[in-house]
Amino acid sequence: MHSFIPSYDVSADSSAEFPDRASMMEVRLQAQEDEITLLKASLADALRRIRLHDQLLSVSTEPRPVTLDRSTQTDPVHRGQEAGQDMVPLARCVQSLNLEDALPPGQHVAGTRAKLHRTPGMEEEDEEQEEDEEGGEQEKELSRTSSLEEPIQPTTIRGIQREDYQDGSCSPEEVGSASASVRTSDHNPRSRCGPLAPIQEGIKAPLCVISPHRQSIKMFIRGRPITMYIPSNIQNYEDLKMEPPSERLQLDWVYGYRGRDCRANLYFLPTGEAVYFIACVIVLYHINNRTQRHYRKHTDCVRCLTLHPDKVRVASGQTAGVDKDGKPLQPCVLIWDSTSLVTLQQIGLGTFQRGVGSVAFSFADSGAFLCVIDDSNEHMLSVWDCNKCIKYAEVKSTNEAVFAVEFNPSDSTNIITCGKSHVYFWTLNAGQFTKKQGIFGKYKKPKFIQCFVFSLTGDVLTGDSEGNIMTWGKSAADIKTLGKGAKETLQITRQTRAHEGSVFTLCTLQGGALLSGGGKDRKIIRWSADLAPERECEIPEKFGAVRTIADVDGEELLVGTTRNAILRGTFSDGFVAIVQGHVDEMWGLATHPSQNIFLTCGHDRQVCLWKTEEHKLDWCISLELGLCLLSYRWMVLDLLTMEVVSESIDGNEQLSVMRYSPDGSFLAVGSHDNFIYIYNVTESGRRYSRFGKCNGHSSFITHLDWSKDGKYIMSNSGDYEILYWDIAAGCKLLRNRFESKDREWASYTCVLGFHVMGVWLEGSDGTDINALCRSHSERMVAVADDFCKVHLFQYPCPKPKAPSHKYEGHGSHVTNVCFTHSDSHLLSMGGKDTCILQWKVVGGGAVDNRATLASALPLPRPLRTQHVEETAIFTLRLHSSLFV
Repeated sequence: MHSFIPSYDVSADSSAEFPDRASMMEVRLQAQEDEITLLKASLADALRRIRLHDQLLSVSTEPRPVTLDRSTQTDPVHRGQEAGQDMVPLARCVQSLNLEDALPPGQHVAGTRAKLHRTPGMEEEDEEQEEDEEGGEQEKELSRTSSLEEPIQPTTIRGIQREDYQDGSCSPEEVGSASASVRTSDHNPRSRCGPLAPIQEGIKAPLCVISPHRQSIKMFIRGRPITMYIPSNIQNYEDLKMEPPSERLQLDWVYGYRGRDCRANLYFLPTGEAVYFIACVIVLYHINNRTQRHYRKHTDCVRCLTLHPDKVRVASGQTAGVDKDGKPLQPCVLIWDSTSLVTLQQIGLGTFQRGVGSVAFSFADSGAFLCVIDDSNEHMLSVWDCNKCIKYAEVKSTNEAVFAVEFNPSDSTNIITCGKSHVYFWTLNAGQFTKKQGIFGKYKKPKFIQCFVFSLTGDVLTGDSEGNIMTWGKSAADIKTLGKGAKETLQITRQTRAHEGSVFTLCTLQGGALLSGGGKDRKIIRWSADLAPERECEIPEKFGAVRTIADVDGEELLVGTTRNAILRGTFSDGFVAIVQGHVDEMWGLATHPSQNIFLTCGHDRQVCLWKTEEHKLDWCISLELGLCLLSYRWMVLDLLTMEVVSESIDGNEQLSVMRYSPDGSFLAVGSHDNFIYIYNVTESGRRYSRFGKCNGHSSFITHLDWSKDGKYIMSNSGDYEILYWDIAAGCKLLRNRFESKDREWASYTCVLGFHVMGVWLEGSDGTDINALCRSHSERMVAVADDFCKVHLFQYPCPKPKAPSHKYEGHGSHVTNVCFTHSDSHLLSMGGKDTCILQWKVVGGGAVDNRATLASALPLPRPLRTQHVEETAIFTLRLHSSLFV
């Protein structure tokens, strides 16, 4: 995985030349990864079925109780049960995580021996349905030829099927017999039972099949059956009522700034606020009071921003994006009031293609018109009447990338655009555009014209990728070159050497002075009106190149950088960061078990510690490249000194999840080599010794949680397995998964499990949920999905299609969520939008009536990074250590 490396001489927008090709390659790569995962699961499933076939043959010849292998997802034989005997009622000394609060009082149901029951008719209604446009497989009917030749089913969750301990073909006396578990009826297809009984053609059944003994539920993800056992204290599963939690989320703070690939996106308002954007949120940050307000009416990533001449209204454009079904969303420009945050006009909905790249208000007529350039192949240039919201004129600008557009301040009929290898001067007359191209003449033509401004004299000043500031003016046409009848042209009248590398931004000051921001040299230079250098300063290397400059009062400046930071300062006093963020995709998130701080990490190889109360970055360190290339290496750092206190290597593939036991005596490390490595932790978290290894998953480990007593682990894998491990007994796999149904878990981050089954939407892909986190009060669960949404569900959430509160703000897949130690806030992390959102939890005044839950200790939360080759994994320790 390539980390983000800023390019100083070449514009960050140059990648816009091939958006379709890059997008197509990403889709193809993801499809190939999904196909490989499915093939691995198919192979593992085939091997399991062979073993199961041998077991069934032995059962048919020698009737005796057996315990089937966990990988067949079949129910176990309970201890103490002999063939032909009734089942002893299950002990109910363990309560099940608040579920009884949603149930009416009832009697305990005695357990009986479990048998797999596949309901006929669960196939798709149309077996001839072809693959959809996204390449996802549609579900086909299962073959009836053999109960042991069941194909891997498709990529969607079809629904939930109730699994019976007893069906209509078996009497209570027969249920205890091992031979009864493979008995079938040749006359009644609905009476077929057995681990792999086929679905009958032409018979349709409801999503839930209720039987007298409701003990387990089967859910299908990508055709893989996942059996989940209902806890003992659930008497009437169908009577459970799912409601949204009484708690809600309010956006409290936004961490980050999008400077790496956007320009002219930072302005200073008369209210003392800096306005900028990241993801789908436009932030208004008061630089003195250190408070934030948020404009949140955009439905996808904001790409551009401009300020009206009245310094109150703001216009912002967004990218198109897609919905959860892959259908494109229409981009638009919103004009809104920065004081009240009220949307005033919506411009161009359904007109722009792919997104809005640049916007600008006219000045000569007090902002009556808005100029827009979209992200289509032709980069359509359009002018709109702001009051009437109608299009006044439109023209194809160029097939090359366009970086900026502006009206001439003194004449709204003149518009300038610049970008790759061009600067165009447009004239608008009676709704028609005429274009003149800037002539470079004897001067070297740069690859990119990065920016431009208008001088007080009416000249146009451009900054380019060669580090020059060009002054453009009108001149008589060269008849020898252009021929007779040629009109006046716009040519370079002066070239000023300004920076080493690109000139990324130009900013005019009152009185005619000019500011320029450099790329490679990271310098800010102040120029006089006649382009004589007056002062200069260099920003620290860790912040990257200068992306944009906003004037505060003529002396103080705000500077946006390519490494997603906003700096504040002067030439005399230097610059300090007031906004910082990651610069590449993020996956790692961990909250402290007792303090209001949290950690993040991402593909940029940075580890950042944030303070939730002060809303600021406390410290940030970068990992050495040599360590990062070894994705299977992990380290322990002291949280206060940031010194390495321990380091280890596990396997030869990346590590995906890590978590401490509740008392901190064990550490579990999940890897992409399908193993979970267990370590003993001693000397206050400074010494780690290998205790054992959990071997049994057939795909990479995605999530894991410890039980409250610290003896057991629940884990999920890439092929949607739920396995349980007895760590105290030597990392032993618990093949009888039924015994774990009443176990209480210290944390709940596994995306597959009975208590969180309702977070999955019908028709979802198995990778649609990236992370979830249960609150410490065990009253709610937050979910991060692939559609830029954060969901808040009631906990437990064991029924399908459970309602939730949905929250927008991210512009990319949400990779992680985590509650703070007191459940006062929820943190959510975007992937490629490099945005961290801090949500305040409000409402929900009711107190949990379970003392064991109310007194639950805050637990360390792991920080997980997936799909990373250059990044290590981190989590917080109770002993003020940082785990890498």
